[in-house]
Amino acid sequence: MSGLPDPRIPAGPIADAWRRTREGLPLISPLRKGQLDVLVVGTGLAGASAAATLAQQGYRVTVLSFHDSPRRAHSVAAQGGINAARPVAVDGDSVSRLFADTLKGGDFRAREAGCQRLAEISSGIIDQCVAQGVPFAREYGGSLATRSFGGALVSRTFYARGQTGQQLLYGAYQALMRQVELGRVTLLTRRDMLELITVDGVARGVVTRRTVTGELEVHTARTVLLCTGGYSNVYYLSTNALKSNASAIWRAHRKGALFANPCFTQIHPTCIPSGDAFQSKLTLMSESLRNDGRIWLPKQAGDLREPDAIPEEERDYFLERMYPTYGNMTPRDVASRRARELCNAGRGVGPDGRSVYLDLTDAIKAEGKGAIAARYGNLMTMYERISGDDPYRKPMRIYPAPHYTMGGLWVDYHLMSSIPGLFVLGEANYSEHGANRLGASALMQGLADGYFIAPSTVTAWLAGNPTPEVTPEHPACRDALESTRLRIETLLANGGSTPVDSFHRELGAVMIERCGISRDADGLRDGLNRVAELEARFHAEVRVPGDAHGPNAELEKALRVNDFFGLAQLMLRDALAREESCGAHFREEHQSAEGEALRDDDHFAHIAAWEHNTDGAPIRHAEALQFTTLKPSTRSYK
Repeated sequence: MSGLPDPRIPAGPIADAWRRTREGLPLISPLRKGQLDVLVVGTGLAGASAAATLAQQGYRVTVLSFHDSPRRAHSVAAQGGINAARPVAVDGDSVSRLFADTLKGGDFRAREAGCQRLAEISSGIIDQCVAQGVPFAREYGGSLATRSFGGALVSRTFYARGQTGQQLLYGAYQALMRQVELGRVTLLTRRDMLELITVDGVARGVVTRRTVTGELEVHTARTVLLCTGGYSNVYYLSTNALKSNASAIWRAHRKGALFANPCFTQIHPTCIPSGDAFQSKLTLMSESLRNDGRIWLPKQAGDLREPDAIPEEERDYFLERMYPTYGNMTPRDVASRRARELCNAGRGVGPDGRSVYLDLTDAIKAEGKGAIAARYGNLMTMYERISGDDPYRKPMRIYPAPHYTMGGLWVDYHLMSSIPGLFVLGEANYSEHGANRLGASALMQGLADGYFIAPSTVTAWLAGNPTPEVTPEHPACRDALESTRLRIETLLANGGSTPVDSFHRELGAVMIERCGISRDADGLRDGLNRVAELEARFHAEVRVPGDAHGPNAELEKALRVNDFFGLAQLMLRDALAREESCGAHFREEHQSAEGEALRDDDHFAHIAAWEHNTDGAPIRHAEALQFTTLKPSTRSYK
């Protein structure tokens, strides 16, 4: 590859750019669609919605799910809500305001046209989901209820208690299963994608391993859609499900797909802190709790009193103090960084001083326990079961933790990667969120990609690129199958004595320390050296028991961690190359006198897209960002 492909950003005003683009895309007759096959990998919100919509249009769709059911996809765990620009008469929201909040929230490191399109589509997403029966909360009169989220001054977040992701996924799942019943979708579960197949540089299929039998399979189609989520599990401890992984996008990257801004990783401010050294995942407490909860710490370092014994005048509501306009609803990157700074200064509470309080006392006094329980009941129950503390009586203890990834495979305006025929949707792509995602925007993006964007752009690709069928006997398929088999055999034959989790835990510790909430040049260089050394030890010392036949959870983990080493090094390289602070990427060397992120628009107003280089260090390309509607400004939430 030489340079970047055309991002295909439409010319002219962005306000109607998507309408003009969509209306200009070529179409395919319904009869012809029934002769074309599409392969969708992943069954979260993006994958399930895309597969259901493409099948409804008439395509023959094959869907691959890592899980035993699409309902187990990690989208089910999303809690707080989904954003949409459906203005309430009194709050002044609009499409343009959602666009501005999204672009500003990402610290002006996203494509302007993409943010506009997302805001424009958002209202239609709510209509789609209501039609599917998603039980959004409603006001007394029957209208849909909303609440506010970080980085916004309006209430535009629609929700189903603290189970919004679950209900949205069930809606998409029902749409998908209807197409399965009609025979338009072939659903294959317990398939783990381990390799991408390209023919003449075009994506034409994947290699999967059946996790129950160990059998390697080849699946081919006219086009491939990757909808496999993000990569926060590179940190080991994250809010992601244990099986969330980056193998699909990493394998695509190694086949030629550019990886964009891998260092843009989000630390969520409201997570239940780690309990012990052997914990394997962290639990999210929805950002929606910050609507009613106040975040505070004792003013005096080392104050070990119970929270109800600390009088009001000895409490520091630090987000309200530092950011009087947004208060507790500051964006995630800002809230996380401030919490960490104060804990590092010795003001933290709980074990090892690694927590801050999220206090609902005032809201309970004002509205009653019943109202808060109706709003957040499942979250409160979950917190009590994990922590042993009753959040109605005692403030929650929370601390920032890895959550979402804004980086991912580079895609153009049509959601196609640098590999022709490979579309990437949802969190798997470099998204519309720039350097920081606003709360409740992930679900919006996944469904926008699946229901509204990909069905149009995939059709355009298939209309303009007639390709012959590819069978599993094609040399490219056999080569991909053999290379996958060799990777598996090499891991199983290693003969080491150290379990996979030991390496993953150590990798996570390096990454959260060197490429977490804040970074600096010396730390990033040290991180690169340590990850390279750890990778060498992994290949020399890892033990993968069992064999390739039948279920083998340790083999699955070993394949993941093997990919995580390469991804971690790319994240560190990207963070080192980006000599600025923006959003969730906070370089200690680049901050204002007040400790805020200091962008360098002259040199880094671009998307960094990395090309895999089999002969040496990866190659960095830059796609310049153009701003015609909203000019970059210093992001302020005060």
